[in-house]
Amino acid sequence: MNIALMTTVFAAVFAGQLAGTIEQDPLVNFQNQNEFSTWNAVNDGVMGGRSVGKIKSTTDGAMQFFGTLSLENNGGFASIRSGRLQVEMDPQEAFRVRVKGDGRTYIFNLYPKTRRMAFSYRASLPTVAGEWTEVTVPLEDFTPTSFGRRVQNKGPLSPDQISGIGFMLSDKKAGPFELEIQWVRIEPASVEDSP
Repeated sequence: MNIALMTTVFAAVFAGQLAGTIEQDPLVNFQNQNEFSTWNAVNDGVMGGRSVGKIKSTTDGAMQFFGTLSLENNGGFASIRSGRLQVEMDPQEAFRVRVKGDGRTYIFNLYPKTRRMAFSYRASLPTVAGEWTEVTVPLEDFTPTSFGRRVQNKGPLSPDQISGIGFMLSDKKAGPFELEIQWVRIEPASVEDSP
């Protein structure tokens, strides 16, 4: 194979790899209207609380999670959850989320296939009021929790055990909230991007 041909082949392969990295399909993409049908809200009303959390589509191709957080009746959380997802990733990879929030810190939840009441793996999802930001959370940074408390002696979540994802607000600050999510991607973890 001559040098010119080798250069052409290398350029084509490299361009394909680069395009694959940039154009990788999101795990969740709310610019696709069909995505909404699999999501639902789960609020503290299941435990007697009075928080309200809802979802709706926005004009800029995002899902808006909004409502009012209430601390009455021992409440204090509002959340949304996906339906079942097929998550393919390596343990060293990360979730990247494009969000526009209200300055509050939300929770990014991963739900395992083996269901336990009020159990999930959690990571913080900070937002900047009124601005679109992208937050990267390595899989290894998610913490096992039950009823909001860390579970000891529980190992990291294996990617093949993830059945769904979700977003929650439970910052003990009563009042209205609003979070927009445009997409969730899986990508190599980057130390400087971690929250």
